[in-house]
Amino acid sequence: MGQHESNTKLIWKVFGFLSIVTIIEVILGIIKPHWMHYSNFFGTSILNWVFIILTIVKAWGIMWYFMHLNHERKNFVGSIIIPLVILIPYLVTLLLIEGNYLHETLAPYVNWKY
Repeated sequence: MGQHESNTKLIWKVFGFLSIVTIIEVILGIIKPHWMHYSNFFGTSILNWVFIILTIVKAWGIMWYFMHLNHERKNFVGSIIIPLVILIPYLVTLLLIEGNYLHETLAPYVNWKY
């Protein structure tokens, strides 16, 4: 029975952690601090980078606890994490470059203000 209680406690801790990260994302999405939203850092605003980083942190938490990677061997965990560490920054960079190109190319033809 002790093992069951500790797992329940761990699940609530992970739930609390994921909830706090989500609440931070929602608050930042509602408030959109001017200095974060209208800045430019590596092709996008600091606010977007904060969202990207917090989303990766949440994905790590879900994988680590709910997919039980914390109980696996280091080689197996490395075979899952290392491709993601390479793939996610590559995809984010690709999206930022292509999105910026489309915005610059279509800007003269589209009214971006609603």
